Amino acid sequence: MRKTWFATVLLLGLALAHHGWSSYDASREFQTTGIITEVTFEFPHVTIWIEVPPTGLMMQRKWYVVLAPPSRMEARGLPSGSLKVGARVTVVGYPHRTEREEMRAERIIVDGKTVELR
Repeated sequence: MRKTWFATVLLLGLALAHHGWSSYDASREFQTTGIITEVTFEFPHVTIWIEVPPTGLMMQRKWYVVLAPPSRMEARGLPSGSLKVGARVTVVGYPHRTEREEMRAERIIVDGKTVELR
């Protein structure tokens, strides 16, 4: 009984810590291209930081990009080690509703390969 209670509390904590799609504004899909500066290939989601160079009136910007869980990344052809610091990637996704630098990726284009993440 005690183990069941502990497991329930642990799963609830993980669920609350998990990023849900409702945190992102699905009405504002956008695409950006940048250079990967950091990669974290861990549960619950793979994440990258990309630096987007300035264009026109837009200043240089960094994005914290939330990708799919590691198992889905691997199943879709992007295993650990496929996203490298210094690589140029394009991501299509949605901005976080409150975190200015965060986006959730719907797809990523790396080495000319488009990978759907959802």
